[in-house]
Amino acid sequence: MKLYVGNLPWSIDQNGLKELFSKFTVEEAVLITDKYSGRSKGFGFITIADDEEAKTAVSEMHEKDIEGRPLTVSEARPMVQRDNSSQGPSNDSESGEAPMADPSAIENAGEESPEIVDENTAVEEDEEAPETVGDAVGDAVEDAE
Repeated sequence: MKLYVGNLPWSIDQNGLKELFSKFTVEEAVLITDKYSGRSKGFGFITIADDEEAKTAVSEMHEKDIEGRPLTVSEARPMVQRDNSSQGPSNDSESGEAPMADPSAIENAGEESPEIVDENTAVEEDEEAPETVGDAVGDAVEDAE
């Protein structure tokens, strides 16, 4: 039986996980780690061949205090794929291809679009916008005097 072991201390490595369950006949211990940093994600899985022994492990180890953290131990359940998962194509598309661009948006891309100015960048009508950074600095110095 495969068991989920959660709320593990960050100091526990794969060998430490196996040692936590050394009282039981552990066939396999797998600590889940981040694929980029290699750091523990705080949970793992233990495989115990005998179902009765696995149930005993759950009852004895669930909520056991390890380095100030109560373990979560339960029978492992199948992984459920999430909507935001990057594993395979999404449910609304059968293929893994990128969506096609809208042709009308491409045709209109060369047309002049209206200038967007917000209140923070607006230039008053009687002022000219500075052409260079030097002009802007000079304007700022004049305004400060």
